[in-house]
Amino acid sequence: MTGVWALAALWLGLALIASLLSIWLRISTALSEIVVGTIAQLVIGAAIGSAVLGTDESWVKFLSGVGAIVLTFLAGAELDPVVFKLKWKEAAVVGLASFFFPFIGCTAAAHYLLGWDVMPSWLAGVAMSTTSVAVVYAVMIEFGFNTTEYGKTVLAACFVTDLGTVVALGLIFSPFTIKTLIFLGTGVVVFGVLPWLTPRFFRLYGGRPSELETKYLLLCLFGMGALATWADSEAVLPAYLIGMVLAGTVGKDHALVRRLRTLTFGLLTPFYFIRAGSFVSVPALITAPAAFVFFLVIKIATKVVGVYPVTKYFGSPNREAMYTTLLMSTGLTFGTISSLFGLSHGIINQGQYSALVAAVIGSAVIPTVIANAFYLPHHLLPDTNSQQAEEEPVRPLRPAARRAE
Repeated sequence: MTGVWALAALWLGLALIASLLSIWLRISTALSEIVVGTIAQLVIGAAIGSAVLGTDESWVKFLSGVGAIVLTFLAGAELDPVVFKLKWKEAAVVGLASFFFPFIGCTAAAHYLLGWDVMPSWLAGVAMSTTSVAVVYAVMIEFGFNTTEYGKTVLAACFVTDLGTVVALGLIFSPFTIKTLIFLGTGVVVFGVLPWLTPRFFRLYGGRPSELETKYLLLCLFGMGALATWADSEAVLPAYLIGMVLAGTVGKDHALVRRLRTLTFGLLTPFYFIRAGSFVSVPALITAPAAFVFFLVIKIATKVVGVYPVTKYFGSPNREAMYTTLLMSTGLTFGTISSLFGLSHGIINQGQYSALVAAVIGSAVIPTVIANAFYLPHHLLPDTNSQQAEEEPVRPLRPAARRAE
């Protein structure tokens, strides 16, 4: 166990360094963790060996996967049903534009400009079409946008974009089998029952030191995640949907959400973001940077062409419209998932995979840095004092307290 504890200390040390950098440089913690992961893999790999970082250790993969699942769930839980009903047209149009323009543009560019075969080109389009819910949500939390109507609308648009990505990946590459039908049928039942069951279950047994609410939610996330991977889908998709259907209950329990954030951002997401950054091979990019730069430029350009006019159509000022566009240009979770799917199924080769993953991770960093440095809509930032007052923990009365009343 000595090696495990030493490796855990190394990862959390890197997470601490990333947090300090995010404070000093005033950037999102998620982005600093990605950069730290890239640099750590380069430096440690050159000095001692790439295996020292332990990115392929099973427990590191597990914590990384749990971080992605819970973070995606929290992003879904931030979708205020009231705001979504009011802004569903804007969220849907922005999300669809964010998906279709880079999907078609990057597919055509890979095939006609890089000379890739048809199926690898389609996979490149899928990988580049994504918007990173994990990165966008981390940025929303960082600046407090998650409590605003603007932030909730952007998160809803992210969901529409990534839903298009998942559907495209499934229709083009994944076989539609009996497993798919079982997953869809079970999902319909679970997503229908959870909004009714969860608040009643929490009222009866919640508010205790055993943190029953957290265990209940993790059971739902892991159970549906296992079913999704069994059906050749991805565990983060049902996590987002569970967050959405529970937004009216879990999303309004600020004390519970804050405890989940502490677990997620304090322990889990550093493994996810640092591990994602460690996949970038800096020497390979320096040796052959053309494909990486090509996809990164095409993705951001097509996102701007597709999303910016839509945000202007819905009345966003220039700064706000560009900030939204750049956030929608980010990619990470589904982009790396799509690329890894293509590599593991023989659709793309190692070189194509490296170019796509590097472009995906680059799109998680560069648009967000530009957005926060030059286009941050300060007028939309929430009032800190009112936000803290709103999120004061209110724990339900214990049964004994109710009887005493």
